[in-house]
Amino acid sequence: MEHHAAPQSGNPSLSLACGDPSPPLLDETIGGNFRRMAALYPENEALVSCHQGVRLTYRDLDRQSHQLASALLRLGLAKGDRVGLWAHNRVEWLLLQIATARVGLILVNLNPAYRIAELEYALNRVGCRALVTTTTFRTTSYLELLEELAPEIRTTPPGQPLRLARLPSLQYVVQLGTKERPGLLTFSELFGRGDADDPEVDRVAATLTPDEPINLQFTSGTTGFPKGATLTHRNLLNNGYFVGEAMRFTARDRLCVPVPLYHCFGMVMGNLTCLSHGATIVYPSEGFDALAVLQAIRAERCTALHGVPTMFIAELEHPRFTDFDLTSLRTGIMAGSPCPITVMQRVVRDMHLAEITIAYGMTETSPVSCQSTPETPLKKRVSTVGVVQPHLQVKIVDPTTGTTVPRGRPGELCTRGYAVMRGYWEEPARTQEVIDADGWMHTGDLATMDAEGYVNIVGRLKDMVSRGGEKIYPREVEEFLHRHPAVSDAQVIGVPDHKYGEELCAWIILKRGQQATADSIREFCRSQIAYYKIPRYVKFVDAFPMTVTGKVQKFRMREIMRAELQLADEPTA
Repeated sequence: MEHHAAPQSGNPSLSLACGDPSPPLLDETIGGNFRRMAALYPENEALVSCHQGVRLTYRDLDRQSHQLASALLRLGLAKGDRVGLWAHNRVEWLLLQIATARVGLILVNLNPAYRIAELEYALNRVGCRALVTTTTFRTTSYLELLEELAPEIRTTPPGQPLRLARLPSLQYVVQLGTKERPGLLTFSELFGRGDADDPEVDRVAATLTPDEPINLQFTSGTTGFPKGATLTHRNLLNNGYFVGEAMRFTARDRLCVPVPLYHCFGMVMGNLTCLSHGATIVYPSEGFDALAVLQAIRAERCTALHGVPTMFIAELEHPRFTDFDLTSLRTGIMAGSPCPITVMQRVVRDMHLAEITIAYGMTETSPVSCQSTPETPLKKRVSTVGVVQPHLQVKIVDPTTGTTVPRGRPGELCTRGYAVMRGYWEEPARTQEVIDADGWMHTGDLATMDAEGYVNIVGRLKDMVSRGGEKIYPREVEEFLHRHPAVSDAQVIGVPDHKYGEELCAWIILKRGQQATADSIREFCRSQIAYYKIPRYVKFVDAFPMTVTGKVQKFRMREIMRAELQLADEPTA
């Protein structure tokens, strides 16, 4: 049964809705829930890591995560200590996620794209006592970066506690390689210190409560230093569970997870969604690879697939796309950034994802607050992010006055309920900037809500373009550009303009073998959309600047265009 949003107040004309309160919240820790599911589905495959050639049943994962939790305790770590994880998608990531949760250690997700300054800031900001790191990935040597930051590692005997000048809290570094190195433990050495029957793990687990913090995720630092969103068992477990409920997940589902685990999309909507339903997690590769995704779906008969729009585009346009039988697919999630309608239609038709859902959220809300379901009419699924999730509330407010706007009028989307983070780690002032006195998380996203409670994201507050007094939502122009037969993907930004304050600039990726010019793009727009929405600048590119989670970095696009066009920001009133 689909969860429809219902007006929160007595005025149904306002953009204010609450989710279904009837399905009970899971009042468990992540470890407690996992052990319950492992007892229910011991022989179900819990994880298939294609690139590592590893398969684990729920029984296997239960014993191995218990042994790893034991090893972490024997290392001297205690409930509440922070453990950093700087790695891509692999078995060890999931093991550490479960093991830390079982004994109350706070897992700190570190972006694999971080380099020395960012790593130093993050580890010190939250005081990590241990770090688990990958060794190399593509052209990056993570151990060399770490040794450059902390050269004392090179002169410390392997496995001995570290004393590092620039990382004073960090005592242990565990590397995912097999070759012994000074100052570091290998993962297998750490694992070998544990006992799969250690009673201390269960003793510590019995002291945990669902409202204790279990995870720290750094929000992207596009404006100032990154902030550590503090998330609890209740936040993450329930969000993963209700995301799966919206997809009608069961223990028979097999979810392909090409999105990065360090982000909520992979860790919560991937791992925890599966674990809370007894379903199977499938990692196709360490980092995103469109061919590996297609191969994993076919080989593992995956029933579900997650991704951001750019990933689905890459899969659809892979030269070997038609070689693969994808008929096992049923559902999944497209999220991370607004999905072009034409892409959604191709995903449903060509990838057999008739029940795919759209989800919306942010790290600070664990992450999902709105989602469609398989029963959502396709028209709504391709044009909205669905309705508010169970036990949550959403409203849309005037960014200036804070008053709730009428249905259909754009404003800032706010979320309240169990999913809202505890706050930014030891930063009460920055927390109060986004969570108001009534508990509403102000997302910074511009949205509308229709009469049925469906939410549509129309842009970011900071991305809205004001051209000569006309307010332009880039998403609207992007959707139109996707209709052009030669356009594979498009992103629209505002750039400074002396006359109008801002002008539109479109970055366009063309389909393979197609050609277009800036003039032909503008001609396509004429008589179809208002003159002030026609991009003055058109730049053809092979890729957009992206985060590793697939979010387009529009601030970088603006920086690039300002430099290319030698534009200065115009003063605003």
